[in-house]
Amino acid sequence: MHHGQEGPPVWAPGTPERSIAGRVAEELADEIIKGTIEAGHNLTEVEVATQRGVSRTPVREAMLRLEAWGLVRIAPKKGATVTVPTERERRELLTVRSMLETDIVRRIAENPDERTALAARLDDTVDQQRANAASPDSFAALDFTFHSHIIHFDDNRIVTEISGLLAPRLARLTFLAIRAMTGNLQPVIDEHAALADTVRRGDVHRFEELIQAHLTGWHGHYEVAP
Repeated sequence: MHHGQEGPPVWAPGTPERSIAGRVAEELADEIIKGTIEAGHNLTEVEVATQRGVSRTPVREAMLRLEAWGLVRIAPKKGATVTVPTERERRELLTVRSMLETDIVRRIAENPDERTALAARLDDTVDQQRANAASPDSFAALDFTFHSHIIHFDDNRIVTEISGLLAPRLARLTFLAIRAMTGNLQPVIDEHAALADTVRRGDVHRFEELIQAHLTGWHGHYEVAP
């Protein structure tokens, strides 16, 4: 996210952050998610405060938020170290995402109006992905949007709360997966189109098969820590 960007980043649906600490946290998270700030990098309050022209107090609060999101680990007198995604973290995050998405599709399976509404949102995102296939970062953001449409379709406040904590780490995995595909993004588009079709038809069993294959397939192309 560039400084001064309007609205929240794609992984943080809702109103834009108004506090200095909130904005700094979102900016840092966006740079970690997109790899501008690399895993293992050490962030100090002084460094961040100086770069962003703010005092250390909101930076300290921003660091605590990043730690809650699982993007940094804070150590006394050492600052905050950007975490390295692990194999277990990837497996568990993708399992939760698959469960949440499948649950939504199961709930709306007998409601044609809701199926049609969700499928339309997914179709629109797939069209945008086709138009942005030459830009990995834009494509990755739209990939995250595609799955968010499903997870947040119910407007379940507890799911929103859970997703808010997990979203930054899921977004980081999404950017890693898309960048590892070396430009050949058509298979992702095809699989998203197939997922949208199963939603439209209310085929829960097929959706569950496709989403598990989709998540495990594309997330096996980049390395994570053991």
